[in-house]
Amino acid sequence: MPLEQFASQWGLSELQLALGFIGFLFFIWVIVYNIRNAKGRRVNDVVRMEPSSKSEEVIVSEPIPAPLSPYQTLSKQTIDPRIDCVIALRFSEPISGIEILDTLNDWTDIQTPWMADGLSVTGPGEGVWCPLDTNHFYAEIQLAVQLASRKGPIGVLELSDFCSRVQALAETLDAQIDMPSVSGMLDSAKELDVLAAQSDVLLGINIVFDQQSWSWPHLDSALTQRGFKLSNDGAYFEYSMQGKTVFRTGQFDHQTPVTQITLLLEVPAVLANLQPFDRMLKEAADIAETLQGRLVDDNGINLTESSVNVIRQQLDVLYAQLEKSGIAAGSGTAIRLFS
Repeated sequence: MPLEQFASQWGLSELQLALGFIGFLFFIWVIVYNIRNAKGRRVNDVVRMEPSSKSEEVIVSEPIPAPLSPYQTLSKQTIDPRIDCVIALRFSEPISGIEILDTLNDWTDIQTPWMADGLSVTGPGEGVWCPLDTNHFYAEIQLAVQLASRKGPIGVLELSDFCSRVQALAETLDAQIDMPSVSGMLDSAKELDVLAAQSDVLLGINIVFDQQSWSWPHLDSALTQRGFKLSNDGAYFEYSMQGKTVFRTGQFDHQTPVTQITLLLEVPAVLANLQPFDRMLKEAADIAETLQGRLVDDNGINLTESSVNVIRQQLDVLYAQLEKSGIAAGSGTAIRLFS
């Protein structure tokens, strides 16, 4: 029996029937999902690309800060179909922004990053897609939920819940809805997650001090003079270019003498044209010279020109991979994906 006929017989739309079927299958799917997670899907792990004495490999390293909270409706971020499930609502007559926003007030409980914008028909922004505003009217709006992040791909229940909410919104606003296939979006989320896992590289350079340790005031002075700024929580230093953080140090205990400094570059979050690795390497070498230290890998082996060249080659491959996917390192889309 065709899907349309079966749905009609039960008084359901095709979307409602599809969501119901997905919900029924969830109990089977979640078992596979949990097994996959149990096998080590990293949530707060990153990879450090550093040469070792035996081989030039990418190895698992230290934890990173917790992911950012979900974007809300008025986020300054831009909807991007490369990482978002985008659903369009079109109105037969323009509708006010305040009416749309009033219906979205109950969506604050959504834990997955989502956004909404509209095609304005009034004011200076007429004909331009922009965040919803109470003072404008819209002929069309887009609602989008992010398909993947460092937490992994969006789940069946999360995506189904979002799609159900958008369908209910379309009915409330009497809008025509253009919604992609739920199963297709789940497949896209998995593919995006694989790309993110392969590209999520935290590159580190260690500076060790063999002759003596340094007190916190001395370290603070040395790094501040080189342009580093202490983070808001005082736990680490950041190095910025063009107003954006390029790399940072590992965390410090102010009460403990410092015997090692690690500089960390979150590769997909920084523009490649800033040449962040070369900048970090130069700073590391200068710090080592000033504080009588040496540059080593995680095994304590001195960095050599050969090992540094291997890292550069690996970075070239990674940057090319991100460019090919349309998610260039340091772009707004990349920053969202790797948050």
